[in-house]
Amino acid sequence: MSFPAHRPRRLRTTPAVRRLARETHLVPSQLVLPMFVREGIDEPREIGSMPGVFQHTLDSLRRAATDAAASGIGGVMLFGVPAVRDACGTGADDDRGILNVATRAVVEEVGDALVVQTDLCLDEFTDHGHCGVLAEDGSVDNDATLERYVAMGLAQARAGSAMLGLSGMMDGQVAAVRDALEAEGLVDTLILAYSAKYAGAFYGPFREAVDSQLKGDRRSYQLDPANAREGVREALMDVDEGADVVMVKPALPYLDVLADVRSAVDVPVWAYQVSGEYAMIQAADANGWIDGRGAMLEALLGIRRAGADAILTYAAIEAAGWLRDAL
Repeated sequence: MSFPAHRPRRLRTTPAVRRLARETHLVPSQLVLPMFVREGIDEPREIGSMPGVFQHTLDSLRRAATDAAASGIGGVMLFGVPAVRDACGTGADDDRGILNVATRAVVEEVGDALVVQTDLCLDEFTDHGHCGVLAEDGSVDNDATLERYVAMGLAQARAGSAMLGLSGMMDGQVAAVRDALEAEGLVDTLILAYSAKYAGAFYGPFREAVDSQLKGDRRSYQLDPANAREGVREALMDVDEGADVVMVKPALPYLDVLADVRSAVDVPVWAYQVSGEYAMIQAADANGWIDGRGAMLEALLGIRRAGADAILTYAAIEAAGWLRDAL
C-alpha cells in the first residue's frame, strides 16, 4: 500500500500539539474596547442594536473602565455624546465638554493600566452629523475642518488622552494635529490614524450609539469599498505625516486591505471590528443560528491573522475572559 509522503494531520492530533503548532495568537492585551459616554443621563442605557454595549454616565464609565483594566485588555477608545450640538461641533474642544471631562475621569480612574484613547472627529458633536465643517454648498470643507481637529486634538491631549484616534478622513489631518501637538510641547501624545476607513454599510448600530444626526452619507471623504490600493496609499501618507499607528476600518470585509497595509508600513497596524460586525454575530447567536462565542473568537483571530497588531472590538472584555479560560 502507498502512503502519503507528508501527513500534515500529525500537527493537529491533540490540543497540546495544536497549541504548539499554532501560527497566530490572540491575547487580551491586543484588544481595545470602544466606550460611549452620554451627557445628561442618570443611568447607563443599553444600545438596542448592540446588546451588552451601553451609553454610560460618568460614574458608570468609571466603573466600566475599572472592569476593563481588570480584564487585561490593552486600552479603551472613548466616544462622547453631547447634550447640545451645533454646526461647528464646538462641544468637541470645550474643556468642560463631555468627552474631555470623561477622559480626565477615566485617566484618573485607571492610570497607566490602560491606554486611554479618544475619538477625534466632529460627527458626534455636529447638528448635521458630518465629520467636519460644512461649506455653503453643503460639502465638507476639508481645510476649515482641520482647524477644528487641531483644537479638538489639543483639548483631548490636555485632558490626558494618550492616543488621539483621528477618524474623520480629512486630507492632511495627521500633519495638522501632529504639528500642533509638537508646537505645544505635547510630544508624547500618540496619533492613531484611521487611514483606510471605508464608506460602507456596517456602521448602523454605531450611529444609534452616538445618536447621529447624519442625513445623507460620507462617501465624499470616506473610502470607496471597491478600492484597495487607495487604502494602502492613505496609510503611507499618514505614516509620512507622523502617525504612530494606522487603522483599517471595518475589519472583516477588508482583510485584503489590512494585509496589504501591514506589508506596506513599518508602524503598528490596527483594525476596528465595527458595530455592524459585532451586531451580526450577537443577533445570530441570540437566534441560535451560530455559536456566538466561537464565531466572535474566530472573527477576531481572522483579523489578527490578516495582520492586525491590535483590534478595536465591542466584545473586548468578553473575549478576554474567553481567552483566559482557554489557557
